[in-house]
Amino acid sequence: EVQLVESGGGLVQAGGSLTLACAASGFTFDDYPIGWFRQAPGKAREGISVISSSDGSVYYADSAKCRFTISRDNAKNTVYLQMDSLKPEDTAVYYCVAGLQRSSGGAFSPLHWGQGTQVTVSS
Repeated sequence: EVQLVESGGGLVQAGGSLTLACAASGFTFDDYPIGWFRQAPGKAREGISVISSSDGSVYYADSAKCRFTISRDNAKNTVYLQMDSLKPEDTAVYYCVAGLQRSSGGAFSPLHWGQGTQVTVSS
């Protein structure tokens, strides 16, 4: 059974930083891309960042570029999301995702979701 357990969310002031972590189990972590989605109140879920399994290539949504950094530690079966220069509009539940498929239009569709961790950015 695939399990994705997020940690590291919390309350931070605008301009601050947070690092989210996701411990994965139930699959061969090294072999698959993994990433992060988020869902803000009243909005659809949004793919934020994905990191590949092989060459370390990464994807960032425009909202995350230049502020967020995704990384993975295959020895620990863990993926991280370093978030800097946080804005109130980054307030959302952040989900670790795996089992990613990508459409011809470029959108990611995860098969597996963590339970989510709340990030709240105050102004």
